[in-house]
Amino acid sequence: MKKDAVRKPDESKIASLVRQLLVELGEDPEREGLLKTPMRVAKSLSYLTQGYRQTPRGVLNNAVFDAGANHMIVLRGIEVYSMCEHHLLPFYGTCAIGYIAKDKVLGVSKLARIVDVYARRLQIQERLTEQVAAAVRDAAKAEGVGVVFTCRHLCMMMRGVEKQNSEMTTSAMLGSFREDEKVRQEFLSFV
Repeated sequence: MKKDAVRKPDESKIASLVRQLLVELGEDPEREGLLKTPMRVAKSLSYLTQGYRQTPRGVLNNAVFDAGANHMIVLRGIEVYSMCEHHLLPFYGTCAIGYIAKDKVLGVSKLARIVDVYARRLQIQERLTEQVAAAVRDAAKAEGVGVVFTCRHLCMMMRGVEKQNSEMTTSAMLGSFREDEKVRQEFLSFV
């Protein structure tokens, strides 16, 4: 196994832990509706955290192309689903990514795949935003990158302050997107 690779979770071990959790919550894991729940949860968690077993380079799969252009490329409306590392509750929303290509452009679907690499981990939105921006910059060798996430957090909606309509917006601006106000404003006008 590679030094930085993470092994696939032991789903049977997770299922056993979920069964114990059900008992602690006062449930009977032997009742009909819960018989298969521990393994369902284990498989779900394995899927929802698959980003630990992926890298941006792996999902790019060499889809970096010569473009010979120096212009802004923007993809918006990328659906994102992640899990809050503080409460293990979902947060979801959209992401917009913009970058200024030098000589190379990324395959358009690869931008969404980079988002998923980091979203499919236990996360906070602030870190997720920074990770995606850095990964796009590094993959495209871009002169500048802008990333904006707007998400709703179930930890804010279902518990705690219970604010149903709250949305959090985070942004990361790198290179020319940070240094040049006109570039930043152009990107923000698109998103």
